[in-house]
Amino acid sequence: MPRKKNNKIDSKIQEKLEYIGLDLNKIPKNLQEYTDVNFKILRAYDEKRYKQYRFIDINDIEIFLSPTNRVDSIKEKYEKAQPLCFYLDSENEENIETYTQFLKMLSKANIAKIEEIEEEQKKISRKIPFKIKYTGSYLWQIYYSEISEKYFMIFPIEDTDYSTFFYLLKKKIENKKQNKIFAPVGLLDFDGILLSKEEINDMENYLWLFTKDYPSIYEVWDKKGNVSLNIIGETYIYEKIKTTYKIKLDNEKDAIKFYKLLKAIFILQTELPHYFNFYTNINENAQLEFYIKKTKIEYENLPEFIMEQYLKSIGMKNKIKDEMQDLEEKLENLKQEAIILEKEYLTKEKQISTYLECKKTFLGRVKYFFKLGKKISQQEEPIKKIKQEKIIKEKQEKFKLEARNYTLFELKESFKELGKNEETLKKMIMDINALKLKNKNVKKKIQNATNYINEINKHRKSIFDFWKYSNKDAVSTLDEGEEKEINVSKLEKIFNFEDEFEDFGIKIDKKQREKLTDDEMDSVFIATTDLLDLIGKIHVNEVDNKQISEKLRQIKIERENGIPIEEEEESFNIFGRIQYVQNTEKTIGNKVHREVQRDKFEILEIKKGMKGLELKNKIDKIIQNIQTALQKNSLDVDTYVYFISSESTIRKTFQLVSLSAEKEVNDFLNKNQNIMKLYLYKIKLPKGTNFIALSNIIFYENKNMTLPVGMNLSYKILIDFSKLDFTREKEISVNKLQFEDEEDIFSEIIIKNIEIEELKLNGSEEDA
Repeated sequence: MPRKKNNKIDSKIQEKLEYIGLDLNKIPKNLQEYTDVNFKILRAYDEKRYKQYRFIDINDIEIFLSPTNRVDSIKEKYEKAQPLCFYLDSENEENIETYTQFLKMLSKANIAKIEEIEEEQKKISRKIPFKIKYTGSYLWQIYYSEISEKYFMIFPIEDTDYSTFFYLLKKKIENKKQNKIFAPVGLLDFDGILLSKEEINDMENYLWLFTKDYPSIYEVWDKKGNVSLNIIGETYIYEKIKTTYKIKLDNEKDAIKFYKLLKAIFILQTELPHYFNFYTNINENAQLEFYIKKTKIEYENLPEFIMEQYLKSIGMKNKIKDEMQDLEEKLENLKQEAIILEKEYLTKEKQISTYLECKKTFLGRVKYFFKLGKKISQQEEPIKKIKQEKIIKEKQEKFKLEARNYTLFELKESFKELGKNEETLKKMIMDINALKLKNKNVKKKIQNATNYINEINKHRKSIFDFWKYSNKDAVSTLDEGEEKEINVSKLEKIFNFEDEFEDFGIKIDKKQREKLTDDEMDSVFIATTDLLDLIGKIHVNEVDNKQISEKLRQIKIERENGIPIEEEEESFNIFGRIQYVQNTEKTIGNKVHREVQRDKFEILEIKKGMKGLELKNKIDKIIQNIQTALQKNSLDVDTYVYFISSESTIRKTFQLVSLSAEKEVNDFLNKNQNIMKLYLYKIKLPKGTNFIALSNIIFYENKNMTLPVGMNLSYKILIDFSKLDFTREKEISVNKLQFEDEEDIFSEIIIKNIEIEELKLNGSEEDA
């Protein structure tokens, strides 16, 4: 068949051909040949999840093109795939269609994106990203066939981003030695060099228990062919506050240690949840750490920890044995007392039954009087308490304490036995409480029966009246028994941010629109600006005139950088703050409105000639308005609030506090990159505490009546801390990872230390 000559190439396509170094009339030899690839898809293989990242020699990658989409299955992509050389062949008529398709792809190729990939690969060559995966890593579509022992790319030509394909093609044409790319490899499970596949799968489940997040686990090969196991995930460090962590295991010894540590604490927490509750933190290298109470658990100190816990369980079991012996004596005495009391009551019951039978005839009454009447009169004295005689029993053998290494199995069995003993002890206490109550009721019944019999001639009633009378003072067995057996703490309603914030915002915004005046809302708005610090200092008289003047100077500069301050031509503005502005539509919470945002310069009436004293007077008025507004709102339920600062103390003045710890921390970190040590305060405000919510009406006026209702712009409330007194209840130290640049995959990591203090309001119900 005669060969067809190449058609004239478009100039733009020619430019891209020159960029990648490809001459269509002289195809390089390494692109003219190909090797068939056979592979087997693993059972339960997930194409969306990569398990291996490798530095791969570009010359070792066979390229196929497939008229499919990236989201199609690998089986479908492979069935329709053809080698790259078919797409570069313009001479054979049967390849004209594929050749034309290649030119179309080339016309859509973006040189800038190819250059971005090249620069990215250069950076990765020097430093693998912290999270291993990187921008566009999913675009490579590179696989490895264990059958053919070959890397191959199946590029889906229906995709719109061809940058990875043309980058790979460009590098193949360059044909340099040691030319590698770092990419995820599909069709591969874990090799199991450091840990077996089963152990890695177990690790995922273990880590989820402690972090409540399934980690990403990768086997990563460096340029020298050394493998490491990289585990990247997120963990809670305090309430809803999360941090990223990374564990890199470079050798089999470290990997086995970490696996054994995880397995050990997993067993303890799942099988003995009442005794062991581990929590997580990260260290200065972002590595995950495990703690119980304030003790750090590491593989090296695991034997010592197990021994300490085993000896602790022995001590607890011995203490329970002693308690059980004392309780057994009490229980036995109560049982004996119950038998005697029951006999006494049955005697009373028999007497009244006999009398009711005898009183039917005259002779019977005479007989009852002479035979039983005397006995009846002798029962006037209440039953004396039985003298409790100590039950002599053989002393129970103590559990032996022995300082040696104990296994996890021995520890588990010891605590399980402790649990059974505690359950037995609990049942004994319940039995004792029930018997005490039963005996108490029988004594009251006997007393009532005695009184009834003493007055028996005055009554003309049946045996049912007797039972009713004798039981009239009985105590409820269920109520008193449960009250003594269980120390039930009082349930209290606590505000839940995730579930209740939206409803709370709508309710409080409606209330504040109704109750707060315009001046009060303007004043609260000023407290949301950078003037809050100055307002707080003036509120507690901790500011001088120099600080006020300096702040005024900053405000004037800020105003001039925005809207120029007009010359004061009039001594009085007849329009006040009325503005004639074109109504523009804005969106809050997916709802459109036409309201004007409050402006601090207008509220403060900033002028060029304004003096520090005038600003001081303005702020004094603002403080009065805030204090008045605070009296109009109070919390409906106990509420936890959070306040983060770079200072180790809380100023006793106005403060904006958050209803969400997670949002408070994240917002503060985003605005304060350079602060390494933070202080987070958690405060429980009781029901009735005065506050102002930063609802929508605080930020916008509502002259057009179009402002959406709710708290869409803030999750904070304003509190006057000068009215409150706190004491510290608990202190916790945690670390949180932050990237210098969240958008840069090569960004350095920063570990921020957060000191958490939980505070309690003095005079609250908890102190009572």
